[in-house]
Amino acid sequence: MSQLLDLWTVLAVGAGVFFFFAGTVGLLRFPDTLTRLHALTKADNLGLGLVVLGLLPRVGSPLAGLKLICVWLLVLLASATASQLIARVARRAGPPA
Repeated sequence: MSQLLDLWTVLAVGAGVFFFFAGTVGLLRFPDTLTRLHALTKADNLGLGLVVLGLLPRVGSPLAGLKLICVWLLVLLASATASQLIARVARRAGPPA
């Protein structure tokens, strides 16, 4: 059973790192602010979720697992709010000259 949990942790954290990398590539390669925000928030939220799911079997207590999930939910809320504010400012400013 321990080897199965090890495999799950490695696969989930590895997939999370892949999505973090994909979001970073999207941030660097996409042409405008709105597409960069979309790529970054979607990929990073999924990446963090996979990392948390990979780490959950490794926590020592249910309280520590609950803390991981709470951090993930807080990051989801904060990134959505920050993205909305940045997109609103970028939209009001219009396309770059």
